[in-house]
Parts: sequence; C-alpha cells; structure tokens
Amino acid sequence: MRVWPIVSALLLLGSPLAGQETRVAPDDHVPPPAGVEQMDWLVGQWVGTGIGGAPAMESWLPPSGDTMVGTFVQETGEGGIRFSEILYLMEEEGTLVLRLKHFNADLTGWEEKDKMLTFRLIAVEDCAAYFRSLTLRCDGEDGLLAAVRMKSAGDEINELIFRFERME
Repeated sequence: MRVWPIVSALLLLGSPLAGQETRVAPDDHVPPPAGVEQMDWLVGQWVGTGIGGAPAMESWLPPSGDTMVGTFVQETGEGGIRFSEILYLMEEEGTLVLRLKHFNADLTGWEEKDKMLTFRLIAVEDCAAYFRSLTLRCDGEDGLLAAVRMKSAGDEINELIFRFERME
C-alpha cells in the first residue's frame, strides 16, 4: 500500500506555472553540455523540511566516474519514514540526467522493477541545475532548494518545495 498516493505521477510536461521554481521545455529541446563536476556543490548531507512541513533529509556522494548517488528521506509528522528515494545524477550523451526510484517505509517500490523516473536537463548554472519538472539549486550561503512539479489525483498541477541546510 502506498503511503502517499497523491504522488502517482511526479513527472509533468504541462505548461509552466508562473513564478514557480521548476521548468519545462518542448519535447525537441536539446539539453546543454554538462558534467557531474559541475554539481560538486551538491555533495554532502542536507536537512530541512518537506511535505507538510515534516522533516526531510537529502544526501549526495561525490562522483563515482560519471555518476553521483543521492538519497532522500521524507519523514512523517511523527518522526517515522513516509517514503524515500534513491537518486542517480549521471552523465549521458554529453549532458546530465537525474533518475530516481521511490520506496515506501517498508522498502516496497513505487515504480515497477525495471522502471524509474527520468528528469532531463534543461539548464545548468554555477549553483543550480534545472531538469524537466525538477530543480536543484543553492538557497543562500548554506542552503539547498529542491522543487518538483507533480500532478495530484485530480490532475491539478502542484509544485513541492523542499528547503534544506547543509549539515556540519
């Protein structure tokens, strides 16, 4: 049983929402050249708030070859695990792609065994990466903002914002 059924379709290709953090691009968009070395600012452990203001954590390891591995944990308001993610930020065809899989608190997967969500790069800056419907960017001196565009059960487009501080 899924703990959070509203996240049935995270990747949206709809029209942009004004004033939001995430971006979309046409289907024929050509991603810019990029490599994992441009994402070194992301390495470390981050703590903050996520869904409904409940605690959330994200961690990123230094690159192994052309891939960075990350984890995300969304807690419940009571301090348990609501769900988690395994993330791969990898070089592919001269650019970056972010792939992830979700897991319930009991480690059962949301996506099928051989399936995952894939976010293609739209733009990369000194301290930001904008993927289709997902953003990772610096937020102040020691902050990280992660935003994801998603569709709710009623097909309403929403954007979830996660704000983190780097752990010392």
